[in-house]
Amino acid sequence: MQPLFLDVSVIIITATSLGILARWLKQPVILAYVVAGFILGPAVSGYLVEPEFINNLSSFGIALLLFLVGLELDLRKISHIGRVSLALGVGQVIFTAALGFLIIRLFGYNIIPSAYVAIALTFSSTIIVVKLLSEQNALESLYGRIALGMLLVQDLLAIVALILLSGFSQSGASPRAAELLIVGGKGILLMLFVYAAQKYLLHRLFSWLARSRELLLLSSIAWCFLIATAFALIGFSIEIGAFVAGLALAALPYNLEIVSRVRPLRDFFITIFFVVLGSQLVFVPGQNFFWPLVILCLFVLIGNPLIVMLIMSLLGYRKRTSFLVGLTVAQISEFSLILISLGGRLGHVSAAEVSLVTLVGIITITLSSYLITYGEKIYRSLAPYLNWLERKFNAESATELTTPLKNHTIVFGYHRLGEKIVATLESLKQPTVIIDFDPTVIKRLLTENKLCLYGDMSDTEVLKKANLKEAKMIISTVPDVDDNLLLLKDITKHRLEVMVYVTADTWHDTKWLYEAGADYVIFPHHLSAEHFSNMLREAIQNREQIITNREQHLKELEQHYAYRTRQ
Repeated sequence: MQPLFLDVSVIIITATSLGILARWLKQPVILAYVVAGFILGPAVSGYLVEPEFINNLSSFGIALLLFLVGLELDLRKISHIGRVSLALGVGQVIFTAALGFLIIRLFGYNIIPSAYVAIALTFSSTIIVVKLLSEQNALESLYGRIALGMLLVQDLLAIVALILLSGFSQSGASPRAAELLIVGGKGILLMLFVYAAQKYLLHRLFSWLARSRELLLLSSIAWCFLIATAFALIGFSIEIGAFVAGLALAALPYNLEIVSRVRPLRDFFITIFFVVLGSQLVFVPGQNFFWPLVILCLFVLIGNPLIVMLIMSLLGYRKRTSFLVGLTVAQISEFSLILISLGGRLGHVSAAEVSLVTLVGIITITLSSYLITYGEKIYRSLAPYLNWLERKFNAESATELTTPLKNHTIVFGYHRLGEKIVATLESLKQPTVIIDFDPTVIKRLLTENKLCLYGDMSDTEVLKKANLKEAKMIISTVPDVDDNLLLLKDITKHRLEVMVYVTADTWHDTKWLYEAGADYVIFPHHLSAEHFSNMLREAIQNREQIITNREQHLKELEQHYAYRTRQ
């Protein structure tokens, strides 16, 4: 049997077996791949002692990963990054890098390795966070939207960091200014070539190649390798060339098909990369690994969230939102591992430093998965100790009602259903007070002269200010079942004669809320199905109604979401 075939077979079988175990433990499979490499490496079994060819294979994984990052990069998303997410992303990266650098230096590490490790600590895993938030139906929540915007900013900064590092020499020596200018000039010329190819060649070429699925796949990979090789020849890394190659194809109408076909190939090679990375875990005799590892893990797990919480607090957000957004950065990302691996290949960091960051990644990714999953429960336990995060909101009229209300309606949440419901209540001349914990929403409501309070439904002080005991109707558009159950429990406890409408995301939550005493549970999936069925019936009877519905829908969406893109 060929040695290469045997090595790859052992790697894939071991990684798959541990991947199945990771899924059972509800952990990211990246961890399984790194652990598989550790088991196969010299630290345990010694099977992969000098995997030179395997190591070369792993570089294909990183190239294809960045090729797909470029392909999937929608420049329109960058323009829609809100000011809050931008400030949060940039601020977190700066403060984490600065504090991380000081911590590493205190342990006696040199300047360049300290800078690498500090930068690696700043990036959080978009893939892991999106998966966990999706499982909790929290992607469209306030903290979910802010976290995703922040992670997109981090990803862009990670790409910039990789581009800058790729201009360094392979020997590990710092480049001279003249060398940087020459490499930069060559890079600009090559970028101009790629731009010209995209504008005058690629659209026509790929429109012809798209007739054959096999040729479309092979041509895309060939283009990736061509540009990656060209970048490598002028002094950059192949990974950056692959990213630029993907960016050039991102505007093609076939980019999604290319992504779907290249992704399985990427997954195969990226598995080998993480296995090789795990196999490089070393414990140098006499090197104090324990305390740097412990302190850095605590810094990522506790320090990173605290930095985000403080920035969120200064931006005017409540402690719950700040806390939940903070938990999403309690791990380092796959970009962190790629960056430190690149530093090792360039000779800027040693195997010990690569091992240190890899171990930090294994520990923080494992623990943060549970922190994000059980974030709400953790928050409820720590809420009494997080009051220091509360800042006085800069619009004082949003924290007090100037006139006491009676027989009024209280609406929790202005996002999602809230805006439609409030518009209906206003048309019926029903006195309404809106309660929301998004300061950007509150600022908008104040400019529109709407009665509003800054807070959330779990805050008894806010409920008192809203004069809950004299309310005629309560409508919660917040789909958090625990918050809604607490609200219903409070109403039952005080025996209030008030109509209560709450919102649920699942059928099981709907049942629980009805059992807890809700007068009606808004189940958006069921309501949207009924609404679309009525629209479909109208469209079949009158085809022109389709155009009317389309124009009305687009107009309403633009009005509803326009303000969010400015935040």
